[in-house]
Amino acid sequence: MIEPATRSGRVPPESLGAIFVDANVFMYAVGTDVRWRKTSYVALEGLQESDVRIVTNAEVLQEILHRYFSQRRPADARVVHLAAREVCDEIIPVTEHHTTRALNLLLEYRQLSARDAVHVATMEDRGIRSVLSADQGFDAVPSVDRVDPRDFVRA
Repeated sequence: MIEPATRSGRVPPESLGAIFVDANVFMYAVGTDVRWRKTSYVALEGLQESDVRIVTNAEVLQEILHRYFSQRRPADARVVHLAAREVCDEIIPVTEHHTTRALNLLLEYRQLSARDAVHVATMEDRGIRSVLSADQGFDAVPSVDRVDPRDFVRA
């Protein structure tokens, strides 16, 4: 059974409305790390079967390309990039407005990475509060509810 959990407790998937999916979830879902592969895959599958809007941004797609091409794995880059595009209902473009907001977030939340700050800025722009991610850096931002893929999927 699929049960999402956030810092604020268990909530049914349909109550999320929309969820932002971080790059690590897409990459883990097709990766070789057995601790994360099935969990991430099942979480994405569960989201697709729900009424939750699945959203990411162009920076996530860039992150996927950067990671795989830096490892000289272009075939994996193609597969994961395509899968992310197919899974998502919306891919938010990243604008100057988002980078300016990201700068302010970085100044306020020192634990947040630059990429995650851009993600939060695009989430805010679309009124999205939840992020599916293994990255604990999001936990520093009170306006964000991080849903850990391990917590989302309960066998």
